[in-house]
Amino acid sequence: MPSALARLAHRLYEAPSLLLTLAALSWAGNAVASRLAIDHISPFTLVSVRWILVIAVLWPLFGAEVRRHWPQIRQRRGWVVLMAIIGFTLFNVLMYIAARSTSAINIGIIQGAMPVLVLLGALLAYGTRVTLVQMIGVLVTLLGVAVVATKGMPWAILEVGLAIGDALMLAACVFYAFYTVGLRTRPQMDGATFFTLLALIACVTSAPLVLYELATATFTMPTVRGWLVAVYVAIFPSCLAQLFFMRGVDLIGPGRAGVYINLVPVFSAILAVLILAEPFALFHGVALTLVIGGIWLAQRTT
Repeated sequence: MPSALARLAHRLYEAPSLLLTLAALSWAGNAVASRLAIDHISPFTLVSVRWILVIAVLWPLFGAEVRRHWPQIRQRRGWVVLMAIIGFTLFNVLMYIAARSTSAINIGIIQGAMPVLVLLGALLAYGTRVTLVQMIGVLVTLLGVAVVATKGMPWAILEVGLAIGDALMLAACVFYAFYTVGLRTRPQMDGATFFTLLALIACVTSAPLVLYELATATFTMPTVRGWLVAVYVAIFPSCLAQLFFMRGVDLIGPGRAGVYINLVPVFSAILAVLILAEPFALFHGVALTLVIGGIWLAQRTT
């Protein structure tokens, strides 16, 4: 007889709504974790430790599969390394640096614009057809990003530009959008194996960044909180969220699963208020509405 825990795990594995909601919640928690890490673990060290922990778990499970697919990987090794650097190393480096000068609420809302940036990337890279409604959705979402980045005064962006933290987070999202678009041409292998390969490369490419922190005296020895943050981002945003999302896509398809990404900025705002006691201003609500509404329009195909 299967144990109660095994039955529960099986039911979870067959419940796409719950899996995808938990994935969005985990990704939202990364924004809060980036703020909790300040002065407890330096950004480059957090990125490096994150991927060391991830690969320590995944390589025993999927390392043999990575080696088995080496002929396909070798043919595209330059592309694979670039994707890992852009999507796994650089995105997280920029996000954790951004957290030092912007709020978790801002990070979450700006991160919520990622599906729209992916849509634009697909248009530029592959000429993917974009309808008028989708383009309106793109503009509405970008307006929402401008609202949150300028504290409710988007017209001021022409005069003073974006705050450094918000600009870095937006740059991180642009890089991740390029990574997502690039996945269309990834080597043929299952998602978990490919994720393990990218995590291994991220583990290697993030190591020199720690040496840079040591050389420039910006290294912060992780405190207990720093280690806990690193463990959290390794387990939840890095591993479980990825596996949950891939399973959700398998169960209901990428189109329906992608809608759940809309929950990331919502959960980020809620967690930031509850855990960090960050103030939730009126412009945050306006920006959140614009971003989610814009994403909804951008996902319309007619």
